[in-house]
Amino acid sequence: MIRAAFQVAGKTATAGGAAASEVRLPAVTISKNSGPQTMSSSRTGLRPDDAGHHRHVHGDGDAHAHSHEDDCDHAQERAAQAPQALAAAEALCERLGVRLTPIRREVLETLLATHRPMGAYDLVEDLARRHERRMAPITVYRALDFLLEHGLIHKLATQNAFVACPHQHAADELVIFLICESCGGVDEIFSSELSAAMQGIRRKARFTPRAEVIEITGLCGHCGAMA
Repeated sequence: MIRAAFQVAGKTATAGGAAASEVRLPAVTISKNSGPQTMSSSRTGLRPDDAGHHRHVHGDGDAHAHSHEDDCDHAQERAAQAPQALAAAEALCERLGVRLTPIRREVLETLLATHRPMGAYDLVEDLARRHERRMAPITVYRALDFLLEHGLIHKLATQNAFVACPHQHAADELVIFLICESCGGVDEIFSSELSAAMQGIRRKARFTPRAEVIEITGLCGHCGAMA
């Protein structure tokens, strides 16, 4: 299944419920010569020797998901990205003149510290364990809204969960997520061909999106090989 969400200019997707127009695409054809490419190391913070390696985020799952995690080093990559991503977030907020308050920072740090998508209430519970008191869910939702608005995290509409974004997207950049239905892993990729096609569609329709996101569900390479 391919799910495309386009956020209309003037509306902002919120943590509680996205104010986005959603379009389902029955198929996407990509030629073999210019198919989806992984994010370059300069954009994702991956090591140069990881070129051609997807930034993979594992979802919660059974023992199969754990065996998948053992087969890759994405958790270590995410941990290595976290300090630089947090510093970039601080610089962005300073440049925009907005505050990365303690709760906003803590929510971002929590998402940067994990390679798994987290739901809002997962974050509430995680923060409650750390502080030994339960934080009001609305407080976490507001922090998530801020982080979404400034492009520091992504919301996966099909999962109703959030992942940190260790790099900053251009306003017109197409974000594509490949979501494994077996292990819950999420790959964030870039396709120059698909991005160009979507820009053509936007121009023809005279449509100005706030952001462009495509979520594709299926099986990752590891789970497909195990099936």
